[in-house]
Amino acid sequence: MATDKAQNIAYPAPGSRPLRHDSESLPPHVIVLFGATGDLAKRKLLPGLAYLDQSTFSPDIRVVATSLEDFTDEEFLAHAKKAIDEFGNRHPTDEQWASFASKVQYVPQSAGPEALAKAVAVAEEELGPDARRLHYLSVPPKAAQSVITMLKDADLVKRSKVVMEKPFGTDLESAVALNAFVHKTFKESQIFRIDHFLGKEAAQNILAFRFANGLFEPIWNRNFIDHIQIDIPEKLGLDQRANFYESTGAYKDMVVTHLFQVMAFVVMEPPTALEPRAISEEKNKVFRSMLPINPADVVRGQYQGYRDEPGVSPDSETETFIALKVGIDNWRWAGVPIYLRTGKKMAEGQRIISIAFKEAPRTMFPAGSGVGAQGPDHLTFDLADESKVSLSFYGKRPGPGMRLEKLSMQFSTQETAAIADVLEAYERLILDAMRGDHTLFTTAEGIESLWERSMPLLEDPPLVKMYPPGTWGPNAIHQLIAPNAWRLPFERAWRE
Repeated sequence: MATDKAQNIAYPAPGSRPLRHDSESLPPHVIVLFGATGDLAKRKLLPGLAYLDQSTFSPDIRVVATSLEDFTDEEFLAHAKKAIDEFGNRHPTDEQWASFASKVQYVPQSAGPEALAKAVAVAEEELGPDARRLHYLSVPPKAAQSVITMLKDADLVKRSKVVMEKPFGTDLESAVALNAFVHKTFKESQIFRIDHFLGKEAAQNILAFRFANGLFEPIWNRNFIDHIQIDIPEKLGLDQRANFYESTGAYKDMVVTHLFQVMAFVVMEPPTALEPRAISEEKNKVFRSMLPINPADVVRGQYQGYRDEPGVSPDSETETFIALKVGIDNWRWAGVPIYLRTGKKMAEGQRIISIAFKEAPRTMFPAGSGVGAQGPDHLTFDLADESKVSLSFYGKRPGPGMRLEKLSMQFSTQETAAIADVLEAYERLILDAMRGDHTLFTTAEGIESLWERSMPLLEDPPLVKMYPPGTWGPNAIHQLIAPNAWRLPFERAWRE
């Protein structure tokens, strides 16, 4: 098997593609990839599609790629091969690449809807009468409507699903208008609003931890949990996305589309079943229960030097950092603060969910024993690709006397025998969309609820505070979370 050393995940052996998992029940699919020469396609989608084509999870697929560049098939395949070699975590053999390349066509967007429809028809003829269509819109939000119109003009709506990238709207009015526009062409059941954070193994592991374990399920409420942190700092800067970022900022780019979605998994009520409709309904209940975002509970920041970036206004007030306190007004979470933080050019790149439990009484322990000195007990989820979970607690330090210290139990998916079955987030979500599984996607109601609760902040944002690149944000974040403290940076590193 051709194995990737970094993640110990392998392509299937050349020439072997046994059917297993759910692939038996999935019809073949034509995947129409809009924005096929863009950054997301280069970094994630093309490597992911190449792997899915050879994996044991996916049905038979054909890829019709389209973008603004006037590439030939050969020029696009050269572009795709370079992207997979440079950004893919798993690398196909020559035989596997040749197999995938034979299933890809490129249609310049300038060729119009007729050329696109013809290419899809050719692909469907190869796949047979049961073929379905999956349209992936890896395009800027302002281009989404023209792509939807093109699909309608090309008569490619039947037997299809459409995957839409974030952000879905920029406020309540634009989200409602975009939903109304898309619903003129596609039914809600056909629409998949993607958030790749929910495609990660660790994000879904939250559901398993919460609902499958008698140790955690009874204490997952305001009586035992003191506060929650969801912390997603990034070391990267704009990465040549100034035009996009100036019109969105950290809140619209990350909080509405990522952090709130992860938060819903952490705090939602138990669904009646682990199936898409039930989970979506519980997530929507969370969004309906959110208190409106109070601008006084928000710290907006901008890294020093942002206004000097190409394409950025010299007097820009766009935030590259945001930290906020959120409240959920229901029985389970009333009074429990949820702290969210994300930003660009910060000290580290991390994706952490931290559950802080209420502290036990300390009166029985002698002074100086160390109880409580290192903060409360925490359950921590690391949403990185090598996902980890840690439970920290106080234990006695060996030796005379009663001296306590923080200990932890840790688990990593790298330790499981099923590591070869781990899919990257976009691979999983593309596969779920082909299945018609909405569990990890956002509904129209959910996204509109989030924008509605965001309006007080959008209408009256606090001034941005400057912070040096390579730090954890403006100093005001410590007043926001007091008397608690941010978990990042960690005092102790994860064990390898």
